[in-house]
Amino acid sequence: DVVIIGGGPGGYVAAIRAAQLGMKTAVVEKQHMGGICLNWGCIPTKALLRTSEIYSLMQHADSFGLSAKDIKFDIKKIVERSRGVADKLSKGISGLMKKNKVTVFDGHGRLAGKGKVAVSPPLSPPQTGGTILNAKHIILATGARARTLPGLEPDGKLVWTYREAMVPDSMPKSLLVVGSGAIGIEFASFYRALGAEVTVVEVMDRILPVEDEEISKFAHKAFEKQGMKIMTGATVKALKKNKDSVTVTLEASPPSSPPQAGGTTELTVDRVILAVGIVGNVENLGLEGTKVKVEKTHVVTDQWCATGEPGVYAIGDLTGAPWLAHKASHEGVICVEKIAGLKGVHPLKTQNIPGCTYCHPQIASVGIKEKAAKEKYKDVKVGRFQFIGNGKAIALGEPDGLVKTIFDAKTGELLGAHMIGAEVTEMTQGYAIAKTGELTEGELMHTVFPHPTLSEMMHESVLDAFGRVIHM
Repeated sequence: DVVIIGGGPGGYVAAIRAAQLGMKTAVVEKQHMGGICLNWGCIPTKALLRTSEIYSLMQHADSFGLSAKDIKFDIKKIVERSRGVADKLSKGISGLMKKNKVTVFDGHGRLAGKGKVAVSPPLSPPQTGGTILNAKHIILATGARARTLPGLEPDGKLVWTYREAMVPDSMPKSLLVVGSGAIGIEFASFYRALGAEVTVVEVMDRILPVEDEEISKFAHKAFEKQGMKIMTGATVKALKKNKDSVTVTLEASPPSSPPQAGGTTELTVDRVILAVGIVGNVENLGLEGTKVKVEKTHVVTDQWCATGEPGVYAIGDLTGAPWLAHKASHEGVICVEKIAGLKGVHPLKTQNIPGCTYCHPQIASVGIKEKAAKEKYKDVKVGRFQFIGNGKAIALGEPDGLVKTIFDAKTGELLGAHMIGAEVTEMTQGYAIAKTGELTEGELMHTVFPHPTLSEMMHESVLDAFGRVIHM
């Protein structure tokens, strides 16, 4: 009934849901079940960041009444642990496929005519031989890969993408991270915590440009306090590879910090990490001669994940922003439930998808930013609550952070929530539920939050928006 090309968080979740609905289902995956997210993205990077978090805490053991001397780390063991976590979960996905009676084909899948998918052996060219699968419905879930820039092509040794940054054979003493989105900032945070000299360069006028401006400014100050160097409004104009280092020429346009007034500066670092976005994996999918439309490397779909070609669908990173694993998984469920003809299926509302960045301090958000809210709704109410006013945050030794909420003053609708600080990636789901359930400030104010928890700040921020904050 259904063949899914790609076994990442979109593909394998779609497969499980399809099987639950009684459909005969197959997944074609050319590398590892779990896709980039599980093998080379979300999961292994969090394992790395957990290590750096513990290492950073140990550096300040005395502030907790503890004593720790000669604290060291072994980068190879750190990488081994990260890879072990990814491997364990990848095998777990294979187990879920067997449990749900989903057939998995190892190889490269491509459209081969109406209702047909050709599966080439994993190491063969995509058009070479293989098996033909017949299906009423075909879901493309091939994900995306790191974007590169002319003159900054990664070589796997001196210039890295996220893949090489995840498995260094030795610890670099200095790094330049090009791009300050979630991927760039997470790696900058990881390497800085382990003692590397880290410089982040961002072409936009602020880091984390998809986040609320106030949160971006807060993060900028926090990162600089940690010793990270940040250059905004700047680009890499030239890159020269040396024997075991890279010399880059950076050009800035005002406002920038540093350099100033459109000047250039030269910087030599051990390694460069490229984190300038991603592009969809649309190549070798047999889209030629079909009605599948591709725009800027991403497949165009309707609200039910259907492409222009009857019987062909697309989900996840392949279809464009937001490039998030949980978005891909949810699209997979929507897609197969619509195929199955279930009643009550709702299209995905992107404004209700939470986004998380696992740096230190963590950043999380859902909904629209303050600037956009004021432009669209005119009359808005904004609440803020600082971590310093929360007992649990102080007890944890994490007093730096902010919870910010934005409401429509007329209806009380929660428009957006933006947070920076310890464990906010775990807290943001509360606001995501509120947005999905279309709760107003009334329901949120009357919700009882447990004490002592960090989540109390979510309540206080709502109260602050309406002039009722208690602890600030």
